[in-house]
Amino acid sequence: MSAHDADAIVVGGGLAGVVAAIAVAKAGLKAIHLAPAGPPDRRTSALMMPSVDYLRSVGLIDDAAALGHPLTQIRIIDATRRLIRAPETLFDATEAGLAAFGWNFANIRLLDRFRQAAAELPNLQTLDIGVTELSGGTVTLGDGTRLSAPLIIGADGKKSLVRTAAGLHARERTFAQAALVCDLDLERPLGGASIEFHYPQGPFTLVPSGDKRGNLVWIDDRAALEAAKAGGEAELLTTLLDKSQRLFGSIKLASPTFVFPLSTLSVDRAGADGVVLVGEAAHAFPPIGAQGLNLGLRDVADLAASLAASDRSEPDWAIQVSRDYAARRAGDLSRTGGVVDTLFRSLLADMLPAQALRAGGLWALKLAGPLRKQAFAVGMGGR
Repeated sequence: MSAHDADAIVVGGGLAGVVAAIAVAKAGLKAIHLAPAGPPDRRTSALMMPSVDYLRSVGLIDDAAALGHPLTQIRIIDATRRLIRAPETLFDATEAGLAAFGWNFANIRLLDRFRQAAAELPNLQTLDIGVTELSGGTVTLGDGTRLSAPLIIGADGKKSLVRTAAGLHARERTFAQAALVCDLDLERPLGGASIEFHYPQGPFTLVPSGDKRGNLVWIDDRAALEAAKAGGEAELLTTLLDKSQRLFGSIKLASPTFVFPLSTLSVDRAGADGVVLVGEAAHAFPPIGAQGLNLGLRDVADLAASLAASDRSEPDWAIQVSRDYAARRAGDLSRTGGVVDTLFRSLLADMLPAQALRAGGLWALKLAGPLRKQAFAVGMGGR
């Protein structure tokens, strides 16, 4: 009989953590998921079609229309007053032969659906408790209980205890910018178009979420966002009308507003010595290019592939899985991190050469078919 309590322990109760726990259990492992309850996540996630297809393939989404809203267009408007401005650019899913680029989902609805699926797996035990320590393959829980497994999966966010305890080095950079998010009711609907107004301090993005509802992600200096939030609802709505260039008529708040600090995080390796990292424990970006959860789902897909390729009769199978997983993820993490970082920096660039490069790049995307196709592939998570 094994001395371990499970084959794998997954730490972290967010979306990536639940999907990772399900994938591990569906690979035939006895799994324990440590998922302490947190405050409701009122954000949304724009999942590109490869991510939606993956969730369908593992039985986590049946009817995307029952949970979210399709994204059929991406419209980019340069709202800066820089000397060199980029052209307005429209990407349409039909150009890529798709009905939609992806779907916009409320995180709360996704999490409820994933938890329902997890509860149906007999070899997956979910505990509403956090971890205070990791040593080797043993985790200490908040109540002092200790559990062990040969494979530990860290899905515990940017401040990952699992990552730190495992000695997996992370690089983090914080920005002066933050993101204000909320839901808005608009006089005129967005349809299926995600609208990005690019301002000097960051994009002001409206993502469709059905009917006349839009999800706002507004990136600006944190002080400016906090001041806009503190000024009261009437003043905030006036600012939002100006930022949206009044293209969608009157605006009403449909949810509370939240301000989140922005940073990037990357790791040298996403796994080693029987520990693997998924989701924001391995990577984090500003909400640009809809890559956050999409990348986390690609983490889980590669973890499932590593488990499928492993021989668990070998005593060091978990170490081999962590090495194989790190190798599988290295290229995607490096490439996606570079693209998102370059894009974010370009949005904030003030120097004339950078302005010219960005404007020229958008002109090229507007006019050059092959380059547009390559942009589609990168944005959709092409490897």
